[in-house]
Amino acid sequence: MFTGLIEELGAIVRWDAVGDAGRLTVRGPLVVSDAAHGDSISVNGVCLTVVEQGDDWFTADVMGQTLAMSTIGTWAVGETVNLERAAAVGDRLGGHIVQGHIDGTTTALEVRQQDAWRVLRFSLDAAHAPLVVDKGSVAVDGVSLTVSAAGDDWFEVSLIPETLAATTLGRKQVGDAANLETDILARHVARLVRFGATADGRTLS
Repeated sequence: MFTGLIEELGAIVRWDAVGDAGRLTVRGPLVVSDAAHGDSISVNGVCLTVVEQGDDWFTADVMGQTLAMSTIGTWAVGETVNLERAAAVGDRLGGHIVQGHIDGTTTALEVRQQDAWRVLRFSLDAAHAPLVVDKGSVAVDGVSLTVSAAGDDWFEVSLIPETLAATTLGRKQVGDAANLETDILARHVARLVRFGATADGRTLS
């Protein structure tokens, strides 16, 4: 589990395709400083497992399902990525509960610069639109954000200078893709409503 508070900006140093999967190597001195084999690290919001590591890098296997659901397949060597270590028990939950399980991808539709902050509008498909609400939480490329506005097929986030500088969102332009993870609580509620039952099996009225 993650909180969506990015710890450092890393870089892709190698991508080796293996059939419908691959092996990714990422440079990130901070996130590997106390990492061990099998640990989880979020890379642009995708939860990946450390299989090899060095002083300032780690390698993770990427399966076909992850490639299909995320932007990983488009990443190039040298590309900057958001990195976060898994949350430890007892940590402050400064963002929100982020699993690193990507729902799919979204596209930047509009970038509006304000005096000292910036508004980004992203696309929202019909399957995920009910899960994104005004003033709710969403993770874009692994960054925990508050939805500042939402429509039927779009949502907006408002970014302060710190977020623009400390994450890759400050570099987003119209047409750029990003990984999207909706709120886990919203996903569970939607599932219960779909089957017309509560968590203990009682029928919803």
